[in-house]
Amino acid sequence: MAESFPEPIQSMNILIADSFPEAHREQLVALGHDVTLEPGLTADTLASALPGKDILVVRSTRVEAAALDAGDRLRLVIRAGAGTNTIDRDHAAKNDIRVCNVPGANALAVAELVLGLIICLDRNIADNVADLRSGTWNKKKYSKSRGLYGQKLGILGLGAIGLAVAERAHAFGMEVLAVRRDGRDEATRQRMAAAGIRELDSTGELLAESDIVSLHLPANEKTRGMVNADFLARMKPGAMLINSSRGELVDEAALLEAIESRGLRVGLDVYGSEPTAGEADFHCALAAHPAVCGTHHIGASTEQAQVAVADGVVAIIRAYEDGDILNCVNA
Repeated sequence: MAESFPEPIQSMNILIADSFPEAHREQLVALGHDVTLEPGLTADTLASALPGKDILVVRSTRVEAAALDAGDRLRLVIRAGAGTNTIDRDHAAKNDIRVCNVPGANALAVAELVLGLIICLDRNIADNVADLRSGTWNKKKYSKSRGLYGQKLGILGLGAIGLAVAERAHAFGMEVLAVRRDGRDEATRQRMAAAGIRELDSTGELLAESDIVSLHLPANEKTRGMVNADFLARMKPGAMLINSSRGELVDEAALLEAIESRGLRVGLDVYGSEPTAGEADFHCALAAHPAVCGTHHIGASTEQAQVAVADGVVAIIRAYEDGDILNCVNA
């Protein structure tokens, strides 16, 4: 969806504060823009790089009020991905800065990782590898697996990623469950039917039936901390919980307790206090637990996904040149 902008703008100064494909950077240069690539910037150093810049492109770098205030010419912030919870959208709006995103472009990559985490947990792949690398052979221990065929996968959040997970789980012969919601468009309904998704009336019903629960929700006032002691108590003993969306959805202390008391197995790609830098020390009791299979927030980090997202970023900038704003989330 495009929003009209009063005047076409050309020859802009663009700051890309995270990794970005070189071919797409060259496309922007060929369009006449001055493009600065600084993937090492952090939330603390971003403000010093923004004066004189018209557009900011970020992936995981947090964009706080101080940085937005420092952008004396800044009029557009593009999140190279879907979620914009790392950007102070309200403060941007007050400064007449539009925030746009690229929804859906990384859905397949995240869905693939979700299925990978489920398989890893079911077959204890990480522990298999660790023991073999340490010189231990234990076929008896690792021959125990439930298998995925016929398992019930409950998906909370049927956006682009949730639907992609459902379609892949259906191919494994899993039964996919979702919470009934009015207003879904016809294209979504058709994909739901093709994936055999069965709708239930409430989240509580979904939790009670599901062998695996996968979260695909944004972080907002309704979802932060939703995976609490009550939520976890409604899950089946020994069930799996997968979170590839936002770490803020999970009460980590409650989840640790449920792992111990209810035998839950957990696959995580996101954490409540994960580092903002690409490399850092990270000490997290949940990530270190032997019942948890964790990855380093890499759901969207495939070459295919990054190309698709970069295509979306270029499309937003080209539309902005012509006076249109695509995918604005803070108008």
